[in-house]
Order: sequence, then structure tokens, then C-alpha cells
Amino acid sequence: MPALSEVPRTHPRYASLMTREKLVEGVGRGITGLNGLIAQGRGEALDYLIGEVTTAPAMEAERAAAAMLLLAEGPVLSVNGNAAALVPKEMVALANKIGAPLEVNIFYRTEERVKKIADLLRGLGAGTVYGDEPDAQIPGLDHARAKAARGGIYDADVVFVPLEDGDRCEALVKMGKRVITVDLNPLSRTARTSTVTIVDNVVRALPNLISLVDEMAGQDEAELRRLLEGYDNRAVLRRSVEEMISHLTHQFSALDG
Repeated sequence: MPALSEVPRTHPRYASLMTREKLVEGVGRGITGLNGLIAQGRGEALDYLIGEVTTAPAMEAERAAAAMLLLAEGPVLSVNGNAAALVPKEMVALANKIGAPLEVNIFYRTEERVKKIADLLRGLGAGTVYGDEPDAQIPGLDHARAKAARGGIYDADVVFVPLEDGDRCEALVKMGKRVITVDLNPLSRTARTSTVTIVDNVVRALPNLISLVDEMAGQDEAELRRLLEGYDNRAVLRRSVEEMISHLTHQFSALDG
């Protein structure tokens, strides 16, 4: 196989190949865990099922997420190893646009990895980054992911946690927080627990969110609240499953044709 630098942009798998390479580089830099490669493979398989595009229900969820972030009194963006490898600039840009801190939280935690991710985010222009000196615990978690920071996730009212695991998502919701996730599996525990679930690839979802925050920042608070009141996450998840079924049906029909 040729080096990725030699793969033309016209290659049908170009975007996917570049995403994989970013994760491999993340592992080499000590930012992403090897287990993150497995998670990426699972997500990529699910992305096939929606045609590797942002669907209508995903866009509806992204619009709701933008409204929630704009209305939040203390939003925080959580960053794990895969997010740090795939969308670090976008995470910093979104945080800066809404005046939110970032907090590093990784499943297979080592202090060295946390520091590397925090330093990466600071180097990209992040204002405040928590996570390398946690001083609180999320109740109900018997794992290193229970570590949190006061002023960060522990005190947040809205937490944006792309590529999250189910038990931590449930624990955050039980704390009374509104949780926004990016999860390509609409049937996962994370997807079903979250306040707003974006069934989209994180490399598409983050640029979309940044654009939506820019677009919606001028709307008055009442309008944003009406948008959120009309949002139904379970209905969006059902429609996301329907999008997968529709795409598969179309693909099989093409084979028959």
C-alpha cells in the first residue's frame, strides 16, 4: 500500500484513510491508546451504515447541541485520546467560541497521556484545560474516569463528551448534568442515556457544531430555548436507525439492479 501522502484526494477512501492515519499518529505520540484503534474501527463500520454523511437527524441533534451549549451557564468540553488525535483544533475552537474550558479524561488513564493531551490543547490555543490535576470524583464510578476537576466537569451544567463510554455518561446524567455526545451507534447505552446524541462521525460533527454556534449566536435566548423544548432525543435516535435501514435497503436494491 502506498504512503498516505501519495494517496490522491480522489481516492474513494481518502477521508477514511486520513482518519486512520491520525489515530496511528496519535498512538505514536502517546496521545491515543491502542484500544482507541478498535473503537475507531467499530465507528467506521457504523458510519458505512449511514453512507458516511451527516444525516437529517444528526443535523437536528447538532443544532440542538449548539443551542444547549450557547444557553449553558457552565459548559465544559471533555477530551479523550481519540478526540485529541482526530479533532483537537476543532475542540479548542468550539471551546473558545462558547467560552468553555476543556477537560482531559481518558479511559486507560496514565498521567503521562493526560499531560500530553493537555499540553497539545494548550499549544493549540485553549484558554483553560483541566484534567492533569483532578480534585474531585464523579459519584458512582469505580474507575479512573471518575476523576474530575472542580471548575470543570464536576461543576458543569452541560458537558460535551464526544466518543464517550456508557457508564460515565450515565453517572454524569445522574449528577443532574445535561450531556451531549457524538456516537455513531444509536443503540448504545451512551446514545440512549445522553440528553442530546449526535449520530455522526466526530470529524464531521465538530465542524458542523462550530458553524452552527456561529450561525445561532445572534438568536435570542427565548428562540434557543424553544428549539431545545421541541427536541426529542429518542425520536432522533429512532430516525437515525431508520436512516441506516434506508441506506442499506438502497444499497441492496442497487445490487439487484
